[in-house]
Amino acid sequence: MRKWLERVTPTPAEIHGHRWLSIFGTLLHDPNLWHLNRRSVSGAVAVGLFVMYLPPLGHTFIAAALAIRLRVNLPIAVSLVWISNPVTIPAMYYFAYVLGCWVLGLQPRGFEVAFWLDWHHWFEILEPMLIGCLICATICALVGYVTIRILWRWRVARQVERRQARYRALFEALDKTPSSSRQT
Repeated sequence: MRKWLERVTPTPAEIHGHRWLSIFGTLLHDPNLWHLNRRSVSGAVAVGLFVMYLPPLGHTFIAAALAIRLRVNLPIAVSLVWISNPVTIPAMYYFAYVLGCWVLGLQPRGFEVAFWLDWHHWFEILEPMLIGCLICATICALVGYVTIRILWRWRVARQVERRQARYRALFEALDKTPSSSRQT
């Protein structure tokens, strides 16, 4: 997984060259922003998944600012916000709107494209959608954080078990071979 992450994440040079992220200047030189460890990756997943559900105004900038402030992996945090894209946004935000209506005890409107595109109705849907987005963002961030922590720990435990099995097999093989130094 680590090799895959290193392959797909942008390099520090690519991030430094990004026009919106260049405003962070020397803050981008912090090595913690580029490390792939359990704390950094799980924190970056939480940041990316939280920001993904915010209204789509400056996702990349907000995710980068939070990643820099929290000192978590910057490329992962910035990359994950792009889960919300023009294809997924309608379903994500409609779900958030329905959830917000449920929390507020309102009757949600059906998904009628003409209603949603008419800006006169946006004040009617704004409050439930923002509440739903905040709930979804928090849940996604928590689930992502916990999942990465568990998977990382599980993978490390599996590596330790394999290493111990290799050593056990090696020592068992050494015990079975005749040796001039061993007298039995």
